[in-house]
Amino acid sequence: MRVVKVVAVLLALLLLVLGAWSWQNREHLAAFPDILSAYTAKEYCSCRYVSGYSAQYCQGFVKQWLPLDSFAADDSARQVTATGLGRSNTARWLNERQGCRLDP
Repeated sequence: MRVVKVVAVLLALLLLVLGAWSWQNREHLAAFPDILSAYTAKEYCSCRYVSGYSAQYCQGFVKQWLPLDSFAADDSARQVTATGLGRSNTARWLNERQGCRLDP
């Protein structure tokens, strides 16, 4: 019975520390879901329309451990939209000098 009590106290302390850390980093944690789709859209756009690599190569280049919900590349408009973790981001090719940029 004593071992169970010690484990319960250790788990409670761990949860307390984790909660304090989460609160302290809440802004960074809130920004995390945007990273997956923004990275994918921007890097694919740059790979495909700035560097000129094939679509298959660029899809492998931007592949992440976490899967995307959807991905669409419009070659005629030179625009890429990626959705993941509930967030959607679009990147489009501006010109040869500026390359690709995420839409605000």
